[in-house]
Amino acid sequence: MPRETIRSLLLVGHDAGQRRLVTAIAARAGWRTTVAADAAEAQAHLAAPHGGSIEAVLIDQQEVSESVALVAALRGSAAETPIYTLTSLDRLAVAIEAMRVGATDYLVKPLAPDRLLAALDAAASRNAGEGELRPMAEKLWQPLAMEQIVGETPAFRSAIQIAANAAQARVPVLIEGERGTGREMLAEALHAASPRAQRPLVVLDCGAVPSNVIDSDLFGHERGAFAGAFERKLGRFYEADGGTLFLDEISALPLDTQARLLAAIDSGRIWPLGARGWVEVDVRVIAASRVPLAEEVAAGRFREDLLYRLAGVFVAIPPLRERMEDLPALVHHLLARIAQQPGLRELAIADDALELLAAYDWPGNVRQLQNALFRAAVLSDGDELTTADFPQIAQESFARRRPGRAAAPGARRPGAPQSGVPLYTPEGHLRPLDEIEADVIRLAIAHYRGRMSEVARRLGIGRSTLYRKLGDLGIDSAA
Repeated sequence: MPRETIRSLLLVGHDAGQRRLVTAIAARAGWRTTVAADAAEAQAHLAAPHGGSIEAVLIDQQEVSESVALVAALRGSAAETPIYTLTSLDRLAVAIEAMRVGATDYLVKPLAPDRLLAALDAAASRNAGEGELRPMAEKLWQPLAMEQIVGETPAFRSAIQIAANAAQARVPVLIEGERGTGREMLAEALHAASPRAQRPLVVLDCGAVPSNVIDSDLFGHERGAFAGAFERKLGRFYEADGGTLFLDEISALPLDTQARLLAAIDSGRIWPLGARGWVEVDVRVIAASRVPLAEEVAAGRFREDLLYRLAGVFVAIPPLRERMEDLPALVHHLLARIAQQPGLRELAIADDALELLAAYDWPGNVRQLQNALFRAAVLSDGDELTTADFPQIAQESFARRRPGRAAAPGARRPGAPQSGVPLYTPEGHLRPLDEIEADVIRLAIAHYRGRMSEVARRLGIGRSTLYRKLGDLGIDSAA
């Protein structure tokens, strides 16, 4: 969204501190915040002449019983406006109920700036024709261990293996991948598998911090270092001492900050703004970018020496559209995790729904798939998700469909069984039986998360036969 574009956010709530926080964060992205104390005042704003300029509503109600009723009331006044609720972790069931009566999504307290900015970005993108298919505010999931990450396609497994091999080292790691591919998930898994696992993992989205304060955020500052520096601030490097600092969207760093970052990585020392000397820190840096940094170097926007320093280990995460064979396993894995959320339950998914999801190209990648499944699980009344539970995906798929467009890899042919394993070569010939068998076994290992007894039982073979096949087919049981 262009910075000069002014958009209007309606905040409903009583907490003065929360008002100041939301107003400040929204202003970073060019949003003007209008405040309402209750439902009546909020509806008055929506009905006023300026109401048409309100592009998103955020509800922060102290009384949980008010949230659901307020969402229902405002949905009648603003049928298409995104409505977000702000809730605490122990009240997620109320947030789920609010979504069932019309809330677009929920954010969790304490409010993280990047989560609110992501929600506002999703709201702003509605008029661009992407609507709910843009990544919404992320849900808080338990981090995954390296071996729990789902995916068996060669390029993806290679990325995971490279990250796993690098976990024990202190060398910096650079992760490149599109939005929603799981860069932060992989960084969390890498940190958890490292000797620094008991020390902090500090996360900074460089793209969500204004360029004029990024140095202070990274390296800290002393009291009086600049106008407005009323208190001493410890930077992210200091907070991550002994642990890991994950810098997402590192391409957004200004060139002068890049120089300071390079010096900090090389020397293990930081110089807070206004300080009289340096501070020694022991920090491992994991950086990530959705744009190839080599292209940024060529364009003069990123330092070549910093790129080489960050890419001690380089990991490229492929987009979901390039690993569609993983989609069925991913869907079942995500539905199992969604079922653990308060107010939700276990759901199956019909073959026609899997076919619809497999035919879509997922511009928002795994995060978008997660959001689509989460919304479907919240709104579904049955025990099985069908195509009717994914209206936005169906509508967008129809809009994107073009004559002669090739099906996505792994997409199901009409009338073919849904397995997640391709049966045909790109030339249209059947694949060799041993290759198909190997893929089926890999899919089963991923689906049952490495529980080999369960894999053998579901495949209808003995455990010893399964291990013999693993050896014959050259399959790593940890894959």
